[in-house]
Amino acid sequence: MRCKKEEFVKCSYFHIYNRSLDGLQLFLDESDYNYFLKKLIPKTIEFPASVFAYCLMPNHFHFLIRQNSDTPIYRIFNDVNNSYVSHYNFKYKRKGSLYQGDLQHKRIKDDKYLVGICQYIHYNPVKANLVDKPEDWEYSNYLEWIGLRNNRLFDDELLRAYFSDNESYKKQIKEYESYAKEVQLSKILFNPSDSSSGE
Repeated sequence: MRCKKEEFVKCSYFHIYNRSLDGLQLFLDESDYNYFLKKLIPKTIEFPASVFAYCLMPNHFHFLIRQNSDTPIYRIFNDVNNSYVSHYNFKYKRKGSLYQGDLQHKRIKDDKYLVGICQYIHYNPVKANLVDKPEDWEYSNYLEWIGLRNNRLFDDELLRAYFSDNESYKKQIKEYESYAKEVQLSKILFNPSDSSSGE
């Protein structure tokens, strides 16, 4: 899913995601994950944005992010992805694109879906059987949400607005697996007709 250009307005929230080409790992080792994140941090300052949730997976990534200026939020990811593709191709001696398509973005117009998207993003590594608990996956900001790490890619506004403390979010994540199975949240988040998109 891709938003129209006129949807990229200041103070709007977006679910940003993309996936690698079939059969290709996007991040092969720790240095790859770190390179991507280090390139992203200064871009959220250059093009002001707040990152509420993110997760880098071996073959894709997810971000819940707010555009804090008039500059379209996709500028951040266009710059980071271009840099990362160059890094990846040089390091692994290959050519061409890494992604199966253009950057995907979905505008979230209903605030009640924001926390659910955070949970979906943070639970991804567990759902993919990469780890047993979301706190065991270091390439997301779940550790910031539960107060175990301090990283610049984390705005705690949603945490403060919806939870009494870090432990409250952790408890809700523990309940997420059964909840997600019941409502099939992943289908809701990627369904163009879902009301969370405001369409």
